[in-house]
Amino acid sequence: QVQLVESGGGLVQAGGSLRLSCAATGIIFRLNAMAWYRQAPGKQREWVGSITSGGITYYSDSVRGRFTISRDNAENTVYLQMNSLKPEDTAVYYCNRPDRVWTWGQGTQVTVSS
Repeated sequence: QVQLVESGGGLVQAGGSLRLSCAATGIIFRLNAMAWYRQAPGKQREWVGSITSGGITYYSDSVRGRFTISRDNAENTVYLQMNSLKPEDTAVYYCNRPDRVWTWGQGTQVTVSS
């Protein structure tokens, strides 16, 4: 059974940085593309970006140039480095496969104050 555990969120001022982690168990991690999503209060969950099994990354227009996704296959972990944070980045952040087939984890809250 797949388990996803996100961590690293917190409260940060606008312009600051955070690094999120997502540890995955129950899968052959290195064979899977991974993605980050976020859900702000009152809004639908949205795709933030993805990383293929080979390390190629894709980003939504709203975060490209500020966020970086990376992965450590030895640690079964995918990361989201977030720089130049804006108040509109405030959301609960989740990881999953790009096709969202796994059960969602609890997410990690990111709050950016202005």
